[in-house]
Amino acid sequence: MSTMNLRGCMTLFKREVHRFLKVKMQTIVTPALTAILYLLIFRYAMGERQVPGLDVDYFTFLVPGLAMMAMMQNAFANTSSSMIMGKVMGMNIYLLMAPLSALEVVVAFLAAAVVRATVVAVVFLSVLYPFVDISVMHLSIILLYGLCASIMMGGLGLIAGMWAKDFDNIAMVTNFVILPLTFLSGVFYSVKQLPEFWQQINNANPFFYLTDGFRYGFLGIGDTDPYASIMVVIGTSLLTIVSCWHLWRIGWRMKE
Repeated sequence: MSTMNLRGCMTLFKREVHRFLKVKMQTIVTPALTAILYLLIFRYAMGERQVPGLDVDYFTFLVPGLAMMAMMQNAFANTSSSMIMGKVMGMNIYLLMAPLSALEVVVAFLAAAVVRATVVAVVFLSVLYPFVDISVMHLSIILLYGLCASIMMGGLGLIAGMWAKDFDNIAMVTNFVILPLTFLSGVFYSVKQLPEFWQQINNANPFFYLTDGFRYGFLGIGDTDPYASIMVVIGTSLLTIVSCWHLWRIGWRMKE
């Protein structure tokens, strides 16, 4: 059994991290600006209004959900943009020929997605921290749900990048799949505010459990029991990794 090419895996990981750090205005400065805009719009527009059914003001409820939404979108963008750029420029074929196994490639891409999502979340929360009464109630839950969300979205971005033929395809997936699912994952509202029918629809959204569990880690409140969802979240993350590994191993849509 061959050993893992750690140096090659680390090199690819560093390339991906360096790639998003080169565009700091998009990956770091933009989340900070977005946080300020959310502060101006929601904090001062909503005032001290409470979330119905939950003993917390609306802006405090909103912040963890916004941080999770930023993490998911950036993890997806990191892998999908890398893949489609390599495909359009004809560079992915060299990556397929590199002395790297499918597992090593997937680990490198997903690890870089986790790093970008973490950086974005830290910047976002750091900007808002002085203006919101938020604390860390369950650090292990925050880390677990943040990690799983980054892996799942990074994996979906990798698969979308392999599937897409051009940037228009990626934009279609982002606008018609990722954005609706993230916006409807309970970021801006408590599910308890919805009619029963829409609560059932919302419960079918896998992003909802990631957002709600992440929020629970900060506030100690949520619409579901995050401990009951742990195995589902971990299982979905592992399924994403296995799917990425299999698709890369067979070179799915990579040689077209």
